[in-house]
Amino acid sequence: MSLIKVAVSGCMGRMGIAVCETVMKAADMKLSAVADSKKDAGEAFGLKVADKITRDNSCGGVDVMVDFTHPSCVYENAAGALRRDISCIIGTTGLTCEQREELKRLTLERGLFTLVAPNFAIGAVLMMKFSAIASKFMGRAEIIEMHHDKKADAPSGTALLTAEMMAASYAGVKRLDEKVSLEGARGGESGGVNIHSVRLPGFLAHQQVIFGDAGQVLTIRHDSMSRDSFMPGVALAIRESVKRKGFYFGLETIMDMGF
Repeated sequence: MSLIKVAVSGCMGRMGIAVCETVMKAADMKLSAVADSKKDAGEAFGLKVADKITRDNSCGGVDVMVDFTHPSCVYENAAGALRRDISCIIGTTGLTCEQREELKRLTLERGLFTLVAPNFAIGAVLMMKFSAIASKFMGRAEIIEMHHDKKADAPSGTALLTAEMMAASYAGVKRLDEKVSLEGARGGESGGVNIHSVRLPGFLAHQQVIFGDAGQVLTIRHDSMSRDSFMPGVALAIRESVKRKGFYFGLETIMDMGF
């Protein structure tokens, strides 16, 4: 069996470390290259830490790059990998719509695979899917997302994707006029859904979608208690990267959910 040769960009971060460990434990994968802005770290996981992923600085070539870095550099990382004919799995949020379109163009032009996923936790994907279903029937909804205080963007990509999925079938009613005495108290809004972001130490990644209608409230919530929750989804994406071609947004697009 041919091993899937995986490169990890952001290998010194907490998510990057977890991905590297997952790849090294998998019988069908090989960790072939690592990169990080902390390239002066020398070596990690038995490989030289580079500043970016290329075929030349890999150990035996690269099939797919997994990126968990920072919004400021994720686009350049991914575009550079695609131009070197390396498929991409992107867990870093913060890409603009224009950047996503350009990555899509590069992916299709070169016949590669790219997945941009705001969340790799299977439970979070189900939470988003269930919220989209509930939107058909409930009158109003708001999202509260809670993350650790080191998260670089707000709202989270998961919250934005949830609102996008809900908007396709959202049956929300026109709101009454509100008097807001403190700017930002009602959060931001996407697709008619208010989004509130919390950034505090002690949290990892959590989201609840609260639906309200006449005489009832429905809450759909997901909590990631450790970074282990993301690894089955990352492993699934790596395995799918050598089976598929094309540009995908959201882990659910490569999952056979059956509904």
